[in-house]
Amino acid sequence: MRGLTVKTSPDAATRASHATMAGPFRFTSVRDAIERGQDEMHFITALLGIYRAEIGLVILACMFVAFVRERYSPTVVSVLGACAFALLGLLDEKSLFSVFSNSAPLTVGAMFVLSGALIRTGTINRIADLVMVRAQKHPRLALIEVAVGTVLLSAFLNNTPVVVLLIPIMFRLAQATAYPVKKLLIPMNAVAVMGGCVTLIGTSTNLIVAGIAAEQGMQPFGIFDITPYGLAGTIAGVIGLACLSFLLPSDPPSIAGENGGNVQEYLTELVVTPDSEVVGREIGELSVLGRSVTLIGLKRAGEIRRHDLEQEELHVGDRLIVRADGTAIMTLRESGDFELGIAADSETSAREGTVIEAMVAPSHPSIGERLIDIPFLHALRVRLIGIHRARHLPGPDLADTRVRGADRLLVAGSDDAMRSLKDNPNLIGVDISRTRAFRPRKAWIAILAMAAVVILSALDVIGIGLAAFIAVGVILVTRCIDAEEAWAAIDGDVLILIFAMLAVGLALEQAGSVALMVGWITPLMQVAPQWSLVFIVYFAALILSELLSNNAVAALLTPLTIALAHQLGTDPRPLVIALMIGASACFATPIGYQTNALVYAAGDYRFADFVRIGVPLNLIVGTAVCAALVILG
Repeated sequence: MRGLTVKTSPDAATRASHATMAGPFRFTSVRDAIERGQDEMHFITALLGIYRAEIGLVILACMFVAFVRERYSPTVVSVLGACAFALLGLLDEKSLFSVFSNSAPLTVGAMFVLSGALIRTGTINRIADLVMVRAQKHPRLALIEVAVGTVLLSAFLNNTPVVVLLIPIMFRLAQATAYPVKKLLIPMNAVAVMGGCVTLIGTSTNLIVAGIAAEQGMQPFGIFDITPYGLAGTIAGVIGLACLSFLLPSDPPSIAGENGGNVQEYLTELVVTPDSEVVGREIGELSVLGRSVTLIGLKRAGEIRRHDLEQEELHVGDRLIVRADGTAIMTLRESGDFELGIAADSETSAREGTVIEAMVAPSHPSIGERLIDIPFLHALRVRLIGIHRARHLPGPDLADTRVRGADRLLVAGSDDAMRSLKDNPNLIGVDISRTRAFRPRKAWIAILAMAAVVILSALDVIGIGLAAFIAVGVILVTRCIDAEEAWAAIDGDVLILIFAMLAVGLALEQAGSVALMVGWITPLMQVAPQWSLVFIVYFAALILSELLSNNAVAALLTPLTIALAHQLGTDPRPLVIALMIGASACFATPIGYQTNALVYAAGDYRFADFVRIGVPLNLIVGTAVCAALVILG
């Protein structure tokens, strides 16, 4: 074997030579290459071990850049940031999944469900109707009552559904008071945001900060612990809005209709039946008429009257011509006081079968004809219970409305009739209506459940998270809201964002990034007066939240704020409260808070409109909150 040689081609020899000479070092064997790779991995591991804190800050900086650029949603950026910490070994698996035991996001989800139950039972809409009744009698006084009511609702409910319901009310109040709607929408939104800062459950941000603070060893926050400071900011903010109203635009919105583009209204008719309890009653006494159902006229014996109807007594066969949103129509459908809509066969009831939505195709042969003459009304046992037309309410009544292309119809009928309509080539997008009726008989249960959460947590009988979960169980078992509706009421995007940012905050703490930042900041803070710390924390959170996600900022800054307080030897509680409110009370940009964007679109505002009123409002509210914290805290 000694004389045995292995011949290689020049090309093979060259490739082998290149393989062994590649890189800055020469490898004489495969074993050398493996050892070299192991050395490099050891080097990288050692580097990660030495510069863990700095690498954590680099990841955080990249996340901030991604937040600002808005190429991806804040939730996606947060999840990717948590993944980066995990991949680099800055956050181990056990710690990563430990964030799911945090009660704050789960409490937020439970509060979403409770808010959904109040909406599903018609409680919020009923309050809105009462406001509109008051507005008709005392329009300017109603503005004050709306402001107070908005603060109270926002203190205990999620701001978003509150603002969504209030937008059409503001348009109606603008008509009643002859006040420009653009001078009402921004103040209404600002008051809703301020109201969310009055209690711990007012915003998800408050709950997130409270949850992280409890995990950091602080005494848990009670539901009303932040109330004095939130009220100070709210009172100052309302006064500021009154004084700064001249900064608000007064031109009419060019894109929003009477309802701010949020509510789809239908023309329909309420037919008084022989067994109806409203026979002989005056129209002005009807409880069904309000914000969601507006009387347009009374049709009797073929004639339509539109004025001075409040004192008119109802007779069998009278038709009340009304406009109503989809939910109100579905609620009226289930009541026994009226028959709804029109039908070729008077024996066909709107309460039978299911309800579908359909759009009239532009090629429909009945275009230009009366709605009562549309073929499917005579061919099928169905009842047409509503018609919607974009930017215009049709008329003069339901039967005599002339059909146009793109009209949206609500049709009630049997399952067989619905299948026939789905096969109708002249109707587009035929599908079961997703709008559901209110459940007013269950309203007292939803109200008591929410009240119990507030009272029990305020008295420290049980924690707010446990109270909220018990309340969710109660409203589900009593059918205040169906299970699928309850889960749909939960904003999953918000919950994922919260969990991801909790993981990022934990990773920054474990990597030593928080301690490193505290070490940089502490010398600067030590020379500052003690009272100024509250102002610094508040406005730092405010500025970041005007540009980034409120919840993300809160989750990132909470551990930093607590660590800084401990380093300086000061009580962290006032600083944490300043962080809570500062991260929520954002008025200067349409992206500063989620409801800002709703109002921005509904009122057709410019970006500068928010900046003009929002910057001084930020300063007024922030100064009031911080002063209260310094004096009382």
